[in-house]
Amino acid sequence: MNLTILGALGAGVYLAVRSGNAGTGSEAPRGIRNNNPGNIEKGANWQGLATDQSPDSRFAVFISPVWGIRAMARTLNTYRNRDGLPGLGGPGIDTVREVISRWAPSGENKTEAYIRAVSDYTGLDPEQTLYSGDYAALIKGIIHHENGVQPYPDSLINQGIELA
Repeated sequence: MNLTILGALGAGVYLAVRSGNAGTGSEAPRGIRNNNPGNIEKGANWQGLATDQSPDSRFAVFISPVWGIRAMARTLNTYRNRDGLPGLGGPGIDTVREVISRWAPSGENKTEAYIRAVSDYTGLDPEQTLYSGDYAALIKGIIHHENGVQPYPDSLINQGIELA
């Protein structure tokens, strides 16, 4: 397997991806290049935003992937807590179907295909109630769908969730 080092993540950890899957530099998927693997749009004053936002006119650019993953986890927390508590019959956004329908609305996405892809990738039923313990799998599924690859180690995903 050929690996390409895309960059340092901190604490001696480097992001490595299989050559041909994510590419390097300008060949890497937009979310990977922007350290924003969930492709979160600009607008919020996220912690960890890069000072220079000029590389992308639509999506936020973070200083490292952990901050983009943190933004994903914070968004999921907002969805879950917005209208109710998961598992208690409340109207919070707390299933794969509800999360992806909000994350990638059908006006600009093939939402049903996105739901199926994340469900297949994660093994999570689209209708099951999600808990915080499901976030790592859900985030990895979203990253994979948004970028065509999920190159981040579990330790980085977990660090982003913990920072949220």
